[in-house]
Amino acid sequence: MLTGLSIRDVVLIEALDLGFGPGLGVLTGETGAGKSILLDALGLALGSRADSGLVRQGAAQAAVTATFEPPAAIVDLLSESGIELEGGEPLIVRRTVRADGGSRAFVNDQPVSAGLLRDLGAALVEIHGQHDDRGLLNARGHRALLDAFGKLDTAAVSRAHQAWSEAEAALAKAEEELETAARDREWLEHAVAELTAAAPEPGEEDALAEARANMQRGARLSDDLAALDQHLQGSGGALTNLRQAARRLDRLGPEHPLLAEALSALDRAVIEASEAEDRIEQAKEALAHDPARLDEIEARLFDLRALARKYRVTVDGLPELAAELSGRLHTIEAGGEGIAVLQRAVAETRRTYAEAAEALSDGRARAAARLDAAVAGELAPLKLDAARFRTSVETLPEEQWSAAGRDRVEFLIATNPGAPFGPLAKIASGGELSRFILALKVALAEEGGAATMIFDEIDRGVGGAVASAIGERLARLAEKAQLLVVTHSPQVAARGGRQWLIAKSHDGLVTRTGVRALDESERREEIARMLSGATITDEARAQAERLLEAA
Repeated sequence: MLTGLSIRDVVLIEALDLGFGPGLGVLTGETGAGKSILLDALGLALGSRADSGLVRQGAAQAAVTATFEPPAAIVDLLSESGIELEGGEPLIVRRTVRADGGSRAFVNDQPVSAGLLRDLGAALVEIHGQHDDRGLLNARGHRALLDAFGKLDTAAVSRAHQAWSEAEAALAKAEEELETAARDREWLEHAVAELTAAAPEPGEEDALAEARANMQRGARLSDDLAALDQHLQGSGGALTNLRQAARRLDRLGPEHPLLAEALSALDRAVIEASEAEDRIEQAKEALAHDPARLDEIEARLFDLRALARKYRVTVDGLPELAAELSGRLHTIEAGGEGIAVLQRAVAETRRTYAEAAEALSDGRARAAARLDAAVAGELAPLKLDAARFRTSVETLPEEQWSAAGRDRVEFLIATNPGAPFGPLAKIASGGELSRFILALKVALAEEGGAATMIFDEIDRGVGGAVASAIGERLARLAEKAQLLVVTHSPQVAARGGRQWLIAKSHDGLVTRTGVRALDESERREEIARMLSGATITDEARAQAERLLEAA
């Protein structure tokens, strides 16, 4: 719901701050007072084209700020764009346009694109006027409106369409893979045979490279390792001498405590030296240089790396490649068995979708008949008794079937007997169009509509009973949504819960447009002016009082 509108330096409006509430609000004023400026300013905040002509003469820029109580759908839309609204936080949309034509848009002080602003505007406010091409005039939204009116559940069709699409995608992928594989069969057979013969194993390259490096180090260290054997184990080696010393001390140890301590220390030295001897032996085994084995390792590494270069993978990727190519070859050898299974899945999911879509189409046809009857009941009171309304539900060709079903839905009208039906925007004149939209809105009971609706001069060219009928229907709609109506009709104005007067003033130098809220006595006076013209009579005041009381 729109709660506030702040305008700065827009055409004739220098500074204006307005507050709005729920229900039906009416804006009145003499012709040329500037009602269109107010709507243009709001349109700017809602993503309309930024025209430098909106900037008040002499000002550097125009600025419009609109404040809303955001519906849940808007919170989700903003969240997708990285803008988070806390619970209860208002939505503040601000738009500026400079005199040189540049513009900027903000949502809660975060800069946003004009595209996002248009999406927000379409979801927040519907503006219905002679040049409106959104809302009910956009046939792309008619199907969803009919579904909401008929309370039709489209979930089954959506799920069936997804399953059908997935089955078709799986079939297409399998057919493409089979066709590609079939073209490459000879190459695949050669590659699989070659890779199978090589039998590469995961991690084999690293293991071979490490073994080769150890052998190369062993060859380089062989003399030093042999010398270590002599130092430790030879007739005069350290370990031999330590052991001999330990045996001698073992006999002498009981003779003195220090000799016993020396024996313990020598035993520890013998143990440590023995461990060192073991480690050296293990290192000799790990670094053992076997020329024949080294040649084998070199040849294996060469073969593996050559295969990897040939197939443009790493050596570690060869086992995975072998499995992949074997699978592709198996697919060819398996023939069309897998394809046949997928084809049956496509046929089954299509049949399921067709059944669900047919049931939905039947529901739409029934809902369309009810909607046509509901709209027809609204036309005569709105002086559209010669007009006819029809909800067209047309079956689309199969290539256009979607998750929303197989139907194209469009609201059509014929304004004269015998005239062909056509789209709302192309057939109806300005006044007729607004009344058709009102009739539709009443019949649809605001299914799928925005929380705020604005009707611009919906009463143009009518009066009396028709204007009263328009006012009654606007009041009925306002029970479910916020409505703002620009009107010249006293019957419509009297139905409003709030009323604002748009007036133009001139101080001899500058012309300004202003808007102010009217209290009850001012409302009566303004409605009397609308009834009688420039000279307000007591009779007009009395009639205004009766209209307000009747509302």
